[in-house]
Amino acid sequence: MKPMINVAIDGPVGAGKSTIARECAKRLGYIYVDTGALYRAVGLFCRRNNIEIAQENAAEIEKAINSGLSLEIKLENGTQLVFMNGENVSEEIRLPEISMAASAVSAIGCVRKFLLSTQRRVAEENNVIMDGRDIGTVILPDAQVKIFITAKPEIRAKRRYDELIAKGIDAKFEDVLNDLNTRDYNDSHRAEAPLKQAEDAILLDTSEFDFEQSVRAVINLIEKGQ
Repeated sequence: MKPMINVAIDGPVGAGKSTIARECAKRLGYIYVDTGALYRAVGLFCRRNNIEIAQENAAEIEKAINSGLSLEIKLENGTQLVFMNGENVSEEIRLPEISMAASAVSAIGCVRKFLLSTQRRVAEENNVIMDGRDIGTVILPDAQVKIFITAKPEIRAKRRYDELIAKGIDAKFEDVLNDLNTRDYNDSHRAEAPLKQAEDAILLDTSEFDFEQSVRAVINLIEKGQ
């Protein structure tokens, strides 16, 4: 049986990983897996259930997610939807307040363990492009292609700000930039699976690229790396 092609895309928040990966998967006929959406869903679950997201509260979080949380990824017309206990929460998990909750829960070991099997199972059964912050280092260490996408902080913040405004979400650029810098620090300094470039990953800085140029660059790297 021919092995599945796994593409691991990592990078900091606002680097455009999700939109680029989604379009590349569409053009190549692969399954796109947005792992960040799963962490956002866990963050939303904790907020809704008034569970404090802190390392010292890991035991309560573990008990809650193992007994009361079910997550499912569905693809509809090429779009990934995230269902939490049967509810489509794909839009709600993109709210700014959930972004910080996602960063906090991603630092907790039991949450990463809870989601690990789901992510690997999808990769074993499909040609996938999976993006996140520890895909190439932890989730899919044997991926045939690993890419670390980044861009300057101000450019990443502007992209995220434009995205929020386009969705009708009230936001200030300064707040988005501050949140981004905070998440960069938290993600790269956490004890559990910190954000870092895998040794065998290719660095791709998209600061000077538009969306189409970024997509073409990633597809080129995928086709060369297979």
